[in-house]
Amino acid sequence: MTAARTLPYATVKASLRERIARGGWQPGVRLPSERELVQEFGCARMTVHRALRELEEEGLIERRQGSGSFVAELHPISNLLQVRDIAEEIRERGHSHSTRVLGVAREKADAATAAAMRLPKGTAVVHVRLVHSESGVPIQLEDRHVNPLLAPDLLNCDFTQVTPSHVLFEHAPLTEAEQVVEAVLATKEQALLLDVAEGSALLMVSRRTVSQGAVASIARLYHPGARYRLIGQFSV
Repeated sequence: MTAARTLPYATVKASLRERIARGGWQPGVRLPSERELVQEFGCARMTVHRALRELEEEGLIERRQGSGSFVAELHPISNLLQVRDIAEEIRERGHSHSTRVLGVAREKADAATAAAMRLPKGTAVVHVRLVHSESGVPIQLEDRHVNPLLAPDLLNCDFTQVTPSHVLFEHAPLTEAEQVVEAVLATKEQALLLDVAEGSALLMVSRRTVSQGAVASIARLYHPGARYRLIGQFSV
């Protein structure tokens, strides 16, 4: 009984979060009751209660008086006709944004990258790789190359506090953009970073942004297909 009473609430919270992130519980699904979770984890009820309360505060679940706890809508929606800062989108949904920095480096553009950025092969570019999470759930793997002449301070940025998009919007105002959406299968590395099964469906957005005739960046943005939707809307 002593061990049960001292089970960290964070252990319960992490277990519930993982089930939601991996799709074991879909949006709208009712979670087991507090009593059922107490029995499952063998812990005190206050431990379960705190884990659920914090998951609710993070926007991962909804607690309805008299009905129980339900998985919140976890399918972020992005408009294909707009280029926006993902951190801003997440905050507008009332959720928390966090970033895991995989790498930021100055390197020479290979032939494919140089052609896409309309630069001579071997030109110095900045390569940024990040994972963006919404309330702790990974929703985007960002693989971006940036022209440092249009964002000279990029290498000095703390990408846990600011996104490359935010920096580019400030230094290289967008005048043109191209986007292509493809369905791809998650590689072993992508699956690990996005917390999905290897070979599962991803939505890949290939994006090129232009400022005053110069390519500011090219990016490949990977999203778990089960957690992300893209929309496009226009009127005539």
